[in-house]
Amino acid sequence: MAQEILTTFEHEVDEVGLQPYREKNGTFQIICNEKLLWCRVRDGGFPEIKELKKRIRDFASPERKLGHLDRE
Repeated sequence: MAQEILTTFEHEVDEVGLQPYREKNGTFQIICNEKLLWCRVRDGGFPEIKELKKRIRDFASPERKLGHLDRE
């Protein structure tokens, strides 16, 4: 996922990092500039890369086209 994000958003995303959350097991969140884009509990599991890319795009660069990912 990290490589996909860095490749797709090479001009918008400077870094992808992992940070353990020791207070609660099973935590998985995607946060961009302090905005929660994905939460395993709230969103019902782990994201498909297609959905994650759309959420990052919608937050970081809404005018950007994602090609085949934008097709329904």
